[in-house]
Amino acid sequence: MIDPDQRRLLGEFIRAHRERISPPAGGGRRRTPGLRREELAARAGISVTWCAWIEQGRDVQASPDALARLARALALSQAERAYLFELAGRIDPLEPGAAPQVDAPASLVAIVNELRHPAYGLDRVWNACCWNKAAAALFRAWLEHAGERNLLRFVFLDPAARKLIPKWEDRARRLLAEFRADYAHTFRDARVREFVEALRADSALFAKAWGEQDVQQRIGGERVFQHPQRGRISFEQHSFAPADRPDYKLVLLVPTAPPRRLGKALVAGPGGGARQRRR
Repeated sequence: MIDPDQRRLLGEFIRAHRERISPPAGGGRRRTPGLRREELAARAGISVTWCAWIEQGRDVQASPDALARLARALALSQAERAYLFELAGRIDPLEPGAAPQVDAPASLVAIVNELRHPAYGLDRVWNACCWNKAAAALFRAWLEHAGERNLLRFVFLDPAARKLIPKWEDRARRLLAEFRADYAHTFRDARVREFVEALRADSALFAKAWGEQDVQQRIGGERVFQHPQRGRISFEQHSFAPADRPDYKLVLLVPTAPPRRLGKALVAGPGGGARQRRR
């Protein structure tokens, strides 16, 4: 259920966009601009009463299907449609960004390329799509080999992850709980569902933890690694989503110790060159 402020904003948004639409020719004299409510209702296949109530901010329930028809009737852009569904507290059945992308978004590659500390990008299935030299030096077993570079498959299936990550099982479970938070937005993507089912079949721990339904936001905090050459290294993790592709994310690891103690390999100079995974 949405709160009164959301209902008010939703009603104001729909009314403003209804009044922007040019009325049909020959509609007679009009006292208000744009479409009448009954004309919008007819276009969207909804009742005039429901249309009036939602514009008035009343406590009415809007199904995703009704909102989708309303968005088409109002000729909303992708950003406007996303705003409509957000205000209505519903998930868009045609969620923007569901289509796969061949390469990492240019904005993500650009920022990874300029960061001097370990940084990498993840797509919606948590494949590494780009990374810098400092990240490659830290996660050599994950990033510096041919084949798949999926973060979850590395953590749950690669023996090297158990050596690299202290308290491996706790960290693996937390990582999965963070992935599930994303899953609420991506489960309609067949690739995401297939990925989850495959990993459930390949990892008993993943299958068990997935069934426990734990959810966590991917937030910052200390991340400790046992590097094969540098020993125990501690970082503060920060995660961001690109504005142009919010289904991707940037992960940055800032050393908690002075960079000189980490060795040159783990601290790249600006413009060190982000590598991209080609599909």
